[in-house]
Amino acid sequence: MGDCIELMNSLPEESVDVVFADPPYNLQLSGELHRPNNSRVDGVKEQWDRFDSFAAYDRFTQAWLGAARRILKKNGTLWVIGSYHNIYRVGATLQDLSYWILNDIIWVKTNPMPNFRGKRFTNAHESMIWCAKSKESRYTFNYEAMKALNDDLQMRSDWVIPLCTGQERLKDDQGKKAHPTQKPEAILHRVILSSTNPGDVILDPFFGTGTTGAVAKRLGRRYIGLERDETYAAFAEKRIASIPNAVDVRLLETPSKRKEKRIPFGWLVERGLLSAGDLLTSPCRRFVARIRADGSLVASDHRGDHRGSIHQVGAALQGAPSCNGWTYWCLDVEGKPVSIDMLRQKLRAELH
Repeated sequence: MGDCIELMNSLPEESVDVVFADPPYNLQLSGELHRPNNSRVDGVKEQWDRFDSFAAYDRFTQAWLGAARRILKKNGTLWVIGSYHNIYRVGATLQDLSYWILNDIIWVKTNPMPNFRGKRFTNAHESMIWCAKSKESRYTFNYEAMKALNDDLQMRSDWVIPLCTGQERLKDDQGKKAHPTQKPEAILHRVILSSTNPGDVILDPFFGTGTTGAVAKRLGRRYIGLERDETYAAFAEKRIASIPNAVDVRLLETPSKRKEKRIPFGWLVERGLLSAGDLLTSPCRRFVARIRADGSLVASDHRGDHRGSIHQVGAALQGAPSCNGWTYWCLDVEGKPVSIDMLRQKLRAELH
């Protein structure tokens, strides 16, 4: 427990893989906000969200972002979430400190708080900036995991997620919110799954009631939570202690296809999974190619013969600049075309 800047400055340099930060928004609220029925809106009124001026907020932002950059590994990334009150000032400071912005994520709230005064649009989103420590960072992005999470479609930068409500929302003994800005675990699930691997260290300098730690524990990541408020820290400790440790780490891994062991097509031939003379077809059966003993293909069309790798011949027949031969070429299995990538995965498993 303690001041996050001082605590980060006490940590070893380049010791953290990812930082996720939900800093004070500096909402600049004046007076109380009431609903049309005159009931008071339970907003953010805590002292930690109040700053004397924009200049004071900027100094605070530069200090904690500077401390975070020092402890980030060279290939580490930082996430910071905010609203229109602060995110643009935070973004400028990130660039001033040589962070390299990768994405700005829009959290679209399915159940936003209405604009009771009717003088503005309903504020139905928050922004989240994802950035690398530098332009040269070789950061982690688990593309395939995000695609799988999104029904095999590329994950977009607009995340439609409801506010933290119901049983997920922590309450005190009086039934009041334990923390005014508790974030949904679904947001942290995407953040952690997309940009870390099992065993990585994720640090949250504004830990609050421990959402980052709770999700990190479920996903088999290590975490460091910094919090100066004893009440919040107590809620976080109790919350995280109730979460069981992950049983099977293999279920938490999100391997990238780019990192998988390279398997040349010729290996399938020399190991007998395919033979010289076997026929391969395109998915629609328009084109046919014959396998040669050296793992190359030969095929013919109205332009003549084509010889080369599975990729070169596939591209030549289609008149395309490139082709992924592993997913293009198929074997005939009981009258149905089956991608040769199935054989590659089989061999890869045997060699693992």
